[in-house]
Amino acid sequence: MVIDFATEIPAPARPVKVPEVTMLFWLIKMMSTTVGKSAADLLNADPRSGLTGYCMVLGILLMAILPAQVRSRQFTPWLYWCCMLLVGMAGALLSDSLIDQLSVPLTYATGLFCVMLWITLAVWHAEESSVSFRSIVTRKRELFYWLAILFTFALGTIAGDWVAENLHPGYAFTVLLLGVALGLVAVGHYLLEFSATSCFWTACVLTCSFGNACSDWLAQPVHDGGLGLGKLVTSGLFLLTTIGLVGYLSATRKHLTGSQWLE
Repeated sequence: MVIDFATEIPAPARPVKVPEVTMLFWLIKMMSTTVGKSAADLLNADPRSGLTGYCMVLGILLMAILPAQVRSRQFTPWLYWCCMLLVGMAGALLSDSLIDQLSVPLTYATGLFCVMLWITLAVWHAEESSVSFRSIVTRKRELFYWLAILFTFALGTIAGDWVAENLHPGYAFTVLLLGVALGLVAVGHYLLEFSATSCFWTACVLTCSFGNACSDWLAQPVHDGGLGLGKLVTSGLFLLTTIGLVGYLSATRKHLTGSQWLE
């Protein structure tokens, strides 16, 4: 089965349940990835004392926030981004647990999550004839959307670790390398007129990898090539910034009036 990522559904009459894909969207998504990665790293440092409790709390929060997001009849910034943050934490925990707890090699784990993401998009496309991020107007489509987002977080985490550990470019150069990759996606969309949907899902994965690389660069000790802020400070800094930006979007309603980053 070949997924036609170029297939776009015309703008529906019902409200779309996701925000406009602006630069602020990518910035907040990147920082939510960093928060999830930092939290997962802190817990995996001593998994016996905190991992079980963390999974329970995360599961309870997801069961409360995700159904509320899916049942809502319009886009609500704080609800959407709380869901994105929790799904990001779940994706980071899923990928780190696969590597650290089950000792699955990074190459195999990367391939596994690539397959899982492809299967999700393939089934979604078979059911709805599109995987467009502009058509999230039904609960079924939104559930597919969040499942795909979960696997982009997991794949982005694993792929970022694979680049850092197998290519050994150093934390700063990894950030630069992934930033260039994101820039190439933008060039492909703007100048080469690649499908907006293809660019969106590619950028979703790369943004997660970029966020993880930023987390490592900021948190790791200076003698290891990082900036030495520590995981707790890094996670807190990005969490507070995320909260501030979501508050800004809620107050200004930029998610309704801003120009599309991918059109």
